[in-house]
Amino acid sequence: MSRRVVRQSKFRHVFGQAAKADQAYEDIRVSKVTWDSSFCAVNPKFLAIIVEAGGGGAFIVLPLAKTGRVDKNHPLVTGHTAPVLDIDWCPHNDNVIASASDDTTIMVWQIPDYTPMRNITEPILTLEGHSKRVGILSWHPTARNVLLSAGGDNVIIIWNVGTGEVLLSLDDIHPDVIHSVCWNSNGRLLATTCKDKTLRIIDPRKGQVVAERFAAHEGMRPMRAVFTRQGHIFTTGFTRMSQRELGLWDPNNFEEPVALQEMDTSNGVLLPFYDPDSSIVYLCGKGDSSIRYFEITEEPPFVHYLNTFSSKEPQRGMGFMPKRGLDVSKCEIARFYKLHERKCEPIIMTVPRKSDLFQDDLYPDTPGPEPALEADEWLSGQDAEPVLISLRDGYMPPKHRELRVTKRNILDVRPPPGPRRSQSASDAPLSQHTLETLLEEIKALREQVQAQEQRITSLENMLCELVDGTD
Repeated sequence: MSRRVVRQSKFRHVFGQAAKADQAYEDIRVSKVTWDSSFCAVNPKFLAIIVEAGGGGAFIVLPLAKTGRVDKNHPLVTGHTAPVLDIDWCPHNDNVIASASDDTTIMVWQIPDYTPMRNITEPILTLEGHSKRVGILSWHPTARNVLLSAGGDNVIIIWNVGTGEVLLSLDDIHPDVIHSVCWNSNGRLLATTCKDKTLRIIDPRKGQVVAERFAAHEGMRPMRAVFTRQGHIFTTGFTRMSQRELGLWDPNNFEEPVALQEMDTSNGVLLPFYDPDSSIVYLCGKGDSSIRYFEITEEPPFVHYLNTFSSKEPQRGMGFMPKRGLDVSKCEIARFYKLHERKCEPIIMTVPRKSDLFQDDLYPDTPGPEPALEADEWLSGQDAEPVLISLRDGYMPPKHRELRVTKRNILDVRPPPGPRRSQSASDAPLSQHTLETLLEEIKALREQVQAQEQRITSLENMLCELVDGTD
């Protein structure tokens, strides 16, 4: 009788744990919009959540350390005239976030390190090019200031956020609504899923479909796709009988799946969050109360079930922390921010280890905040792998990187190459806006200081009266 050999993997015992109650963010009115995005974006400095807002669309931005009950008057980021559908932090500047809305626009915002006194209403850039709602945003993983948007007009637009220009427009590839878009690790290719049930691999600079697979999942409900570090495509979708299903595909041979597994019967679309460092994919269904996770390897059956984190409350959305924002001293390999109806709860995934030393095998060098390319270099055909950093000594987010308002690159912190251009008339409103914002903040702080000084004077007078009375 042959003994069954247990598969060797350092991730077999990964376990999830909800953070303590005082580490959650309470009293947040999470958006009720019917849309299959994650409603939450997080980086090592800030947590952003799409919220309910009267008369337009808004999201709230909280410093990560500001846990507990959120003040009902906490400033929001409000500028859209219709609900916000997606938000995404720039991977190369932790103070810059993009938002997409039902009002057909994309707005790019600079978030200050201090908590502002009032709502942030003026974006640094508004991108207008879609004719219908914009529901998907994704920053390029290695090129500075390159942002992708996909709209209800079935068009994908790739923007240079530094100049506000359209770099590329893919408007005749998708015949129906686009459900998901994902860059590969160096931003050379896109994987898209569409309501026409086709999974496509696209070279955006050539405007060509490199490979495609019809009915990767046969059901009509939305499909999702992400690239793995091996260059495969991991998908989630539905069978014809509405069973949820996951698949692994080789783009060089789309005829047969590398792996295909049925999961369960549920309506919620499974949002895949993939960590290339560990090759673990976490599946979070909207409306589910669990997170299932699988390891993707080169050995059959290729997609190995690891475990399920279960809780009582269903999730309205989910944020996924980049690797550089994790606590390596606690062997934390993933952190989620689960949205409830009125709060956001961190969920920490840990590999149990006895040693307190840095675990090299759990933390290979990971993408850092520096871009590898400029936007025009990428557009001209160059590719580069992400610039990696070590997490051995932990990661400290850089200080606030202030905008330098130049026509060439408004998000660039470095001066543009070549002779310095004089400021053009079209730059003036941006610099004027920055000036007005600063003056407003200074005025508000002065008023606070004045009020404090008056209070001190009043207390000193009271003290003098008390001293005189005792004499």
